[in-house]
Amino acid sequence: MNVFTHSAPTAWRATPLVRASALLHGAAAGFTALHPHWWPWALGGVMADHLLLTGLGLWPRSRALGSNWTRLPPAAAARGEVAITFDDGPDPAVTPQVLSILNARQVRATFFCIGERAEQHASCVRACVAAGHAVENHSYHHRHNFALLGPARLRDELLRAQDALARVSGSPPRFFRAPAGLRNLLLDPLLQRQGLQLASWTRRGFDTFSDNAERIITRLTRELRAGDILLLHDGHAARSPAGVAVVLEVLPRLIDAIVQRALHPVTLREALR
Repeated sequence: MNVFTHSAPTAWRATPLVRASALLHGAAAGFTALHPHWWPWALGGVMADHLLLTGLGLWPRSRALGSNWTRLPPAAAARGEVAITFDDGPDPAVTPQVLSILNARQVRATFFCIGERAEQHASCVRACVAAGHAVENHSYHHRHNFALLGPARLRDELLRAQDALARVSGSPPRFFRAPAGLRNLLLDPLLQRQGLQLASWTRRGFDTFSDNAERIITRLTRELRAGDILLLHDGHAARSPAGVAVVLEVLPRLIDAIVQRALHPVTLREALR
């Protein structure tokens, strides 16, 4: 796992798979030039490669397309740290209640915020920062077709959110999480140029779909161990049968489970120590 210790831009370094893909394309072009009648085989190889790369982009925890935190760095795990992360906020009805629970338990978390929503609900973002939580980049619009975007639109989604969140929170994000974790081959070079680290998760609660707090807790705490990155949602949260955002029922119990295992919640930035 590659670990960025600062947010300085870096030159893009392709993964072994991406380099192999580039070589395959070059070899297919050369082979077709020498043996034109075998073009279907060359085309088939290139198409198979594209399907593989697309499939890996649709696997949120894949590291084949570039650096991707699916767990905290080894040093953080050795300190007994875990990270609670929230996606899709801020939500003016839910985020303040999430902050209240975290503050009461003296727990810090990471909020992956949608840039557009952060501009609309800037007070929620500032409250996160004031309480010691980290605010990170979750794209500007949270488009459902994010993994299908071309270079220009992908860059716009990333940089507009980076600018909005920096203005609202007072510091530029250092981490990025793709909408639903889905991405394409073009994302990693852009992240590296901006000095952003992609972060997915170790386990998620599926709390945008499930309204059953018990099942969500089970998903998050089964085999919970140091170094885990846990995913919940303060935005787009499912409602429990009582009409309450289910994350509000889950979060206190999740913190209790973490404490019972002698683990310590930190932000992703704190895990870089």
